[in-house]
Amino acid sequence: MKVQPAAFFRTTLPLDLSRLADLDSGRYHSIWLPDHMVSFWPDAIWTPEFTDLASASPSPHRHLDGMAVAAAAAVLTQRVPIATSVVDTVRRHPSLLAQSALTISHLSQGRFVLGLGSGETENTVPYGFDFAKSVSRFEESLKVIRLLWESDGPVDFEGQFYQLHHARLDTEPYQGKNPPIWIGASGPRMLDITGRYADGWWPAGAWSPQDYADKLAVVRGAADKAGRDPMAIVPAFIQICLIGDDAELATILQQPLVQSLVMQIPADLLKARGYRHPLGESWRGYQDIDPGVLTRERILDMLAKFEAEALLAVIPHGSPQKIAQIVKSYCDAGLRVPKILDYGGMAGLKYAASSAQKVREAEDELLMLAGDLK
Repeated sequence: MKVQPAAFFRTTLPLDLSRLADLDSGRYHSIWLPDHMVSFWPDAIWTPEFTDLASASPSPHRHLDGMAVAAAAAVLTQRVPIATSVVDTVRRHPSLLAQSALTISHLSQGRFVLGLGSGETENTVPYGFDFAKSVSRFEESLKVIRLLWESDGPVDFEGQFYQLHHARLDTEPYQGKNPPIWIGASGPRMLDITGRYADGWWPAGAWSPQDYADKLAVVRGAADKAGRDPMAIVPAFIQICLIGDDAELATILQQPLVQSLVMQIPADLLKARGYRHPLGESWRGYQDIDPGVLTRERILDMLAKFEAEALLAVIPHGSPQKIAQIVKSYCDAGLRVPKILDYGGMAGLKYAASSAQKVREAEDELLMLAGDLK
């Protein structure tokens, strides 16, 4: 398949559904919708003292339900696939995921992609969900979803987490085809599960083209062992980056919300690059983020210890043309559906306003560079 970028559609308030018309032009492979209860941005620094974005929104956590917004997007578009990026299997029972996915598939006339992941701390633990054994729960959820989609009549299932007794989901798939399942996976077990079950893959973290290639090889190896076509699994990726010239980047890197991007990076990765993580050597990245309980003191201490060089050692940065070249190196490693996500837009209202155009310039350059890939 050719390289084709994906679009990202925010599911936070204020919600601008009018943007969907532009995203439905044929330019994009798919529209990806996040599904969160909470954002990664710490409450302690979402104030006018630290960012003028706080004047535009009183909270970074004004999330809408990703599946519900996907249903709205399904009826407001005609051609582009709609994908959740990603729904976790902790907060939703697999029978509800199976039914909702079929529903949105019918609303979209077969254009819905069910993007699934094993979950994150900030969206589960504060609400009393059991986050233990999340990967095992994830795999069992996949089994239940497939069972309900593929069984003819009532089914029984006795698992570690779920039990079905004479359960049925008689809603037939749209035109006889189940929604594709894409999986967000980076760890060894999740990569193996992806190869055995998924139609598409995007890693939560791939920190170099070689890292991406190595993980993709694990996915394809698992698919091959399961008797599946390894090349039928769509390789995708959200490329986090900072887009700007040297002067812009110097200003962007001074902004606390951009500096807090370091929370998404594991300490061992920074250590491998020769840097110490400002949140300590045991910090695991995404899995340790809970912005509601990270105290102001700890966040301020993190910002005081922040090193721009450490962040730049991991996060791609530079002009749209440079970012395109970096993403092209991932395409050379197997990536086919990239989403370029400019976190420079978190530097403030001025940068948020110009971020979309920078991303589009990077996409245009990437499409030119990747024109020879098949």
